[in-house]
Amino acid sequence: MAADATQYLLSEGVGLDAALAELSGRFDVASDPSQPTRRTFYDTFDGRLHAAGLALIEEDGRLVAGAGPCYRELATAIRPAAWGERLFAGDLPDGPLRSLIGPIIEVRALVPVARTRGRARAVRVLNGDVKTVVRLVLGAESAVLGGGGDEVRLRARLHVVGVRGYDRALARVRRTLSGELGLEESGVALHDEAVRAGGGIPGGVSTRLDLRLAGDGPALAGAVVAMGEMLRTIELTLPGVVADVDSEFLHDLRVAVRRTRSIQRQLASEFPAEPLGRFRREFRWLGQVTGPARDLDVLVLDLAAMRAQLPEDRARELDPLGDLLHRRRERERRRMVGALESDRTRGLLAGWSEFLGQLGRAGVNGGGDRLLGMVVGERIRRVYRQMSRAGRSIDDGSPAMDLHDLRKQGKELRYLLEIFAGLYPAGAVRPTVRRLKALQETLGRFQDREVQATMLRSLGGELVAADGGPAALLTLGVVLERIEADGGAARAEFAERFAVYSAAGQRRLIRDSFR
Repeated sequence: MAADATQYLLSEGVGLDAALAELSGRFDVASDPSQPTRRTFYDTFDGRLHAAGLALIEEDGRLVAGAGPCYRELATAIRPAAWGERLFAGDLPDGPLRSLIGPIIEVRALVPVARTRGRARAVRVLNGDVKTVVRLVLGAESAVLGGGGDEVRLRARLHVVGVRGYDRALARVRRTLSGELGLEESGVALHDEAVRAGGGIPGGVSTRLDLRLAGDGPALAGAVVAMGEMLRTIELTLPGVVADVDSEFLHDLRVAVRRTRSIQRQLASEFPAEPLGRFRREFRWLGQVTGPARDLDVLVLDLAAMRAQLPEDRARELDPLGDLLHRRRERERRRMVGALESDRTRGLLAGWSEFLGQLGRAGVNGGGDRLLGMVVGERIRRVYRQMSRAGRSIDDGSPAMDLHDLRKQGKELRYLLEIFAGLYPAGAVRPTVRRLKALQETLGRFQDREVQATMLRSLGGELVAADGGPAALLTLGVVLERIEADGGAARAEFAERFAVYSAAGQRRLIRDSFR
């Protein structure tokens, strides 16, 4: 639809014929026969298209990217999609649609969030010369729930679209609709109403932290609230991990587990010693059983990027390696899913939820009356000092493990800063997190490349025995050279990134702001 489209909601119970009769009584109109509509709306689990003001619609074998509640058409592609089918950026036809959608969704899957069916009728408002001066679309649709045929009728809608050169006619139509007919202009998109009708949340489910904690409240109470939020994320993402919807579910779950473990370590003095110790061991196990599958997710994604940089014929030679990695990933996923669906995981999450609930209800404070802002600030300052000392001792001859250990300390500090950001001035938190992220990115690249090089070398025996394996092994050598070169570059960047992170100004900021 055009950029100047406006959407109105018809009165409850008003159908297309009654609405057309109302319009005909006030304007000279011509209408087309009503047509059936069937639409499927796609978005990511965390609503990335919704956040960008977009909708992706499959209708009549076309995918349409639309903007705003009237779905102003921005890009289209011929690509039928079956109900329930996941779509990744690479599944979209090459062209404007993929160029628009791909950078928004990145590695996330597009999944159906709503289906509607009904009828629509195009109506044209005419002037004295029988020229079309305003275009109208009447639509009456229902939300189709689940995989069955149950439906929920939605409010009928009228879309008003201007025609170039007839602005006065458009203004008159709008005045009549709102003034004489009393129609309500609405910015709520059809698929948002359909999502709500099915019990969903328009805009998806975000796993981003949005904690409102008081620095002058008890430290234990704040920690319980924070870890309750981490538990919520674990429980939200676990079904997506098991179903293998996309790799971000596992990433988000692991971040929530690591954040939980970080609070358990850093604020351990505020908790009763038991059963915290048992829960710490169990969350450590949960991190371990999900690690190999995540490493392979990262390697598969990075290998795809590396292949894209090779000549097409050399990239094809890596097909046997890709097949081998996918088989290994499936094996690791089966092991992981078995652990995640086990009584051990169910018992861990249920027990942890009960433990947090008991602490919240009883107000138990093993560390006395210490305040959250004071305790967290103390931990931030201490971890920063530990990192600074460790980083200053690293030189070109230091073993790789020293950099890995520094990265772990950096994660501890980053989690404290992110989880409890609201307790401190944004002017202190944001630059500290920004500098820490830059350092962590360098350390992460270095570690990822080491892990990937080791893993790829371990595949040599299996690869050479595969069909096309010898050629794949030769091309793998080129890939390994690039991996090692990037790892070396990351290590060379370390000194510069660490110097910014440990500069005198940053030290003062930590000392003065996190108290």
